[in-house]
Amino acid sequence: MDYERRDADFESNDTRCAAWLYEPTDVEDPPVIVMAHGFGGEREARLPAFAERFAEAGMAALLFDYRGFGDSDGDPAHVVSGRRHVADYQAALDHVRSLDAVDGERVGLWGTSFSGGHVIRTAARDGDVDAVVAQVPFTDGLRTAVHLVRQGGLDYLLGAATGIAREAVRTLTLRDPHYVPIVAEPDEFGVLNTPDSKSGYYSLIPDGRAEEFDNECAARILATVGLYRPVTSAPDVDCPVFVAEATEDSIIPSSTVEALVQRLDRVEWERFPAGHFDPYTGDLFETVVTSERDFFERELGRAKSIRKVKD
Repeated sequence: MDYERRDADFESNDTRCAAWLYEPTDVEDPPVIVMAHGFGGEREARLPAFAERFAEAGMAALLFDYRGFGDSDGDPAHVVSGRRHVADYQAALDHVRSLDAVDGERVGLWGTSFSGGHVIRTAARDGDVDAVVAQVPFTDGLRTAVHLVRQGGLDYLLGAATGIAREAVRTLTLRDPHYVPIVAEPDEFGVLNTPDSKSGYYSLIPDGRAEEFDNECAARILATVGLYRPVTSAPDVDCPVFVAEATEDSIIPSSTVEALVQRLDRVEWERFPAGHFDPYTGDLFETVVTSERDFFERELGRAKSIRKVKD
């Protein structure tokens, strides 16, 4: 099925978030899926491939950048924050519900990695979402942080402590944030420095754009990420959730994904023998996106049937 992509920017906390709306052609009132990237990611980093597949199946998709990332406005830039990102997701939901081009009463959420937790929290708070996909989801900041420290050892802990201290000084003196790398090699400090983190992250960036990517985020996330635990919102999610787990994930502990699944009332859980960045490309992308597309088609179609019965 053909589709068109157009700009569909919206505001979150009086700040413009850049968004693309993928609209299937010749489909009246298609359901819509709201999508954003994970930790420090920008919308153009392989997410269009997912949005295109959903649009080709007759579902609209709104793909956006968080405030301070990609093509969105926001100062200071590159502040990773679960609280801010969830607020942006909610603003995106409000936006699609106001659009005439889509059926704002049939809405899905799609998130990956860090945003795999955002969509759980957003669905729980909003209460009117029809389906959620959480791909290689970050669900428990404390357990994930401990997992990364165990892999990185003392050097990782010292790098994080230094970043936090420098950020605190700059905050107290009303200066711009202190920035640390999002990804790095294992012998360097970065928020993510497992063996596959840097190569995997850069594999998502479009050809010729790697040099333009700002591999940095405000160091304050190192001090707060342990407090961000979307898994605690899981019991309040009242719609079906599809969870895609990479069983060889070096970033997300498998135990945290299992804890999420156990707390969800209606869940489909598929486990793929792959690393954290593998679902975005290659043969595994085809497998994962097909499962996610089928899930959305089924659940958003069911939502339409339920609404007709109620009417």
